[in-house]
Amino acid sequence: MEYEKLISLKKFCIHYKVKESIVLSLDEFGLITIHKIDQEYFLNTDDIVELEKMLRLHCDLGINLEGIDAIIVLLKQNKVLRHKLWLAEKNIAFFSSKEEE
Repeated sequence: MEYEKLISLKKFCIHYKVKESIVLSLDEFGLITIHKIDQEYFLNTDDIVELEKMLRLHCDLGINLEGIDAIIVLLKQNKVLRHKLWLAEKNIAFFSSKEEE
């Protein structure tokens, strides 16, 4: 594990003004991964964007952990489907241009 890519949970919570218990709950529910090193908790910096989304859903909109899990799954599915659509459109454009030749 690269320690350069970790941020202290305490520092994160102070910066974002959230309780550590909320972030720990997200970890317990399996939505994020928290690393424990020498009795201190750390977050991977690559996960911060997703964690910010989850915290906004929970803190600003009052969505519970089950709801956040469902939303995250749907957002990931949406991303995959949009990519597949883009590929299909690209293929259609390619084959359409071949027919014109």
